[in-house]
Amino acid sequence: MKLMIFRFSAMGDVAMTMPVLQALLNTYEDVEIIVVSRPFFKPFFKNLPRTEFIGVDLKQKYKGLSGLFRLYRLLKTKQPDAIADLHDVLRTKILRTFFSLGGFRKIAVIDKGRVEKKALTRSQNKMFKPLKTTHQRYAEVFEKLGFPVDLKRFEPDFHDFSKHVSLFFAFLSDYKIIGIAPFAAHKGKQYPLEKIKEIIRLLLEKNENISILLFGGGKYEEQILDELEEMYLDRVYNTVGNYSFEEQLQLISGLDVMLSMDSGNGHLAALFGVPVITIWGATHPYAGFAPFNQPSENQILPDLKQFPQLPTSVYGNKTFEGFEKVWETIKPEDVVDKILRLIHEF
Repeated sequence: MKLMIFRFSAMGDVAMTMPVLQALLNTYEDVEIIVVSRPFFKPFFKNLPRTEFIGVDLKQKYKGLSGLFRLYRLLKTKQPDAIADLHDVLRTKILRTFFSLGGFRKIAVIDKGRVEKKALTRSQNKMFKPLKTTHQRYAEVFEKLGFPVDLKRFEPDFHDFSKHVSLFFAFLSDYKIIGIAPFAAHKGKQYPLEKIKEIIRLLLEKNENISILLFGGGKYEEQILDELEEMYLDRVYNTVGNYSFEEQLQLISGLDVMLSMDSGNGHLAALFGVPVITIWGATHPYAGFAPFNQPSENQILPDLKQFPQLPTSVYGNKTFEGFEKVWETIKPEDVVDKILRLIHEF
């Protein structure tokens, strides 16, 4: 049985497919999967058995309606038995339409729970309750196709280290290694940089056996992380620009703890069984985007009694006047204490 899977972006959402896909493949040994996504995400799927990855450039080669028709013609040659749309956006709806017009009937689509999420994030009369996780919503798609998935069948993934990464870990062998990913797609999810600096300062001050790896992406973030590295030359290291994306995955897999925002790096660390502490602002774990298999005590929230309008959105792109005061209710000292407790536990 050959299943074709659509999930184009964003990085965290693509990463969240991994526990589900691995559990699926562990359960059904006669299933093969074809993952259709952006080329950048290929390393995620490197170690999955019976998996073919098709990286598609939606901005140029497969842009627009004619480009999507060319993509459909390519995908049709793979002769899938069923299609799992884990994205449900305009592009995937168009692809599904092409397959349907071509006589293809076995298609299942994610229920994103848009109505429930709107009720959770509206400013008045919130329906404040935990919703299904994105992992559960992905699993439901495969159940619709006749493949129920038990997420307990997931096992943390590990990548072989490159020589570059192996040497780096050997250099840090006497240290506990903390990953910090201070960025997010929207400011409503991003803890202020000055407070991140305070977290770094306190960690290094309180434990001399700690080293810190910084994660992010893009030239702007690389420059900021370079500046942080220069402040603490001997124990803080910027991975951006110094390691490939695949090597950054290897580095994440070797962390003792990851501190991230509600963003992709937290989801990546969870794939390797790394304890993940997440800081939440405009968003909330109830929307279903917490890193996989992480306990609720690892999710650091602002004071919701003081700011009952939170969460304001699923994506973190909506805030309100005076929102910056939300961050004052999350103290760097409390974040550091939680990190240090996790280090001692593991």
